[in-house]
Amino acid sequence: MEYTTGTPSWRLVMRRALRVLRPRRRGQRQGKWSIGVPLIALAAGLLFTTSATTADGTALRDDRRPQLAQLITDKRERLDERDKEAAELRARVDAESQRYAEVNQPVKEARQRADAMREQAGFTALGGPGLTVTLNDSSRRPTDTGPDAPQNDDLVVHQGDVQAVVNALWAGGAEAMSIMDVRVISTSAVRCVGNTLLLHGQVFSPPFTITAIGEPMAMRRALESSEGVQQFRAAVADFGLGYTETVERNVTVRAYDGSSDLRSAEVTE
Repeated sequence: MEYTTGTPSWRLVMRRALRVLRPRRRGQRQGKWSIGVPLIALAAGLLFTTSATTADGTALRDDRRPQLAQLITDKRERLDERDKEAAELRARVDAESQRYAEVNQPVKEARQRADAMREQAGFTALGGPGLTVTLNDSSRRPTDTGPDAPQNDDLVVHQGDVQAVVNALWAGGAEAMSIMDVRVISTSAVRCVGNTLLLHGQVFSPPFTITAIGEPMAMRRALESSEGVQQFRAAVADFGLGYTETVERNVTVRAYDGSSDLRSAEVTE
């Protein structure tokens, strides 16, 4: 719909209103609509003029999804740049501390203690036999009707599903783990936003791949005994969700390269 400027619209409305309100000749009957029409015309003119002023030459119902997608892309690019800059700064700090440790004995001893714990903390790559678990959304759509028809929540992988697999793998003796090729450490938090996974500031879409280093059969038994994994497997049969386990003869879980700063911590009893 195209709007004209406010002044011509008002002039047209006023002319029509005055024409209707003009005294009629004797013998002519004035119906009820003769009074209502100018009021409706005045309201319509006011509405159109207000809309034209508000639009200011633009569409009032413009689709803002492209702008939102571009905003997300820009934010992600800025985050990647900052992650790269942070990694470079950490490398410089590590190089400087290593150089200083060559002439300072306390610093050298502190670095040796830290290096001994790097593997356990997840800051070194680890390879060996393991197990890969893949979770995926269903290809079905909630088009069926009835009490037993699947809902949207029935057809997607949830945070609890990913967390159940992660916990079962740790319980099965996993020595190292990665989700979507991102190393999982003690401070990692698995969160889902809609049907996307948020991990260490990165967003991933399904299928979600979880790889763990350890004895494959022990981890498979832990998965079979996990209540959360059992519930997801039941949903696989009912709603067509994706679940696969792949035994790895030799797989590498890369080192964690993000920030290790803690915001809060408590000493366990």
